[in-house]
Amino acid sequence: MQFYYGQQMPLRILDEAEFWKHQEEEHTVVIRELVTGLEPEFVDALKKWEQALAATHGQVVRYIESVIRSGLQVSPQLYQQVLQLVSYCLQESEQFILLCQQIKQHSSVVSANQTAVVVLNHIIRESEYFIGIAQALLSSGQ
Repeated sequence: MQFYYGQQMPLRILDEAEFWKHQEEEHTVVIRELVTGLEPEFVDALKKWEQALAATHGQVVRYIESVIRSGLQVSPQLYQQVLQLVSYCLQESEQFILLCQQIKQHSSVVSANQTAVVVLNHIIRESEYFIGIAQALLSSGQ
């Protein structure tokens, strides 16, 4: 993500969060569908994560609507709320990565399925990409 968006930066980072939260939500389904016989505790965890990520995605969409309604004249209070939401999204992605790593390390079905390992590594890298974007924004103090 480029940082030359100026006044549109809150909308740009929200667009990124909206896209990646939706991706992570879909990734929970991909893992469940790809790995036949996945242990029930991981299936249950992925279903809970699907719901949590869908809720976060919905919250991001609501903030996008708020920023658009503001005419891109984002108040300091709304801007701080956006930064807090981005921070939450970052932490959520970190926790989702931990789940994916646990599945990779502790699922006998996954360890026997090289395609599943490759897909999980890809999913982890995609969430790490979003984390990098979010960290850059938050550390820049914009």
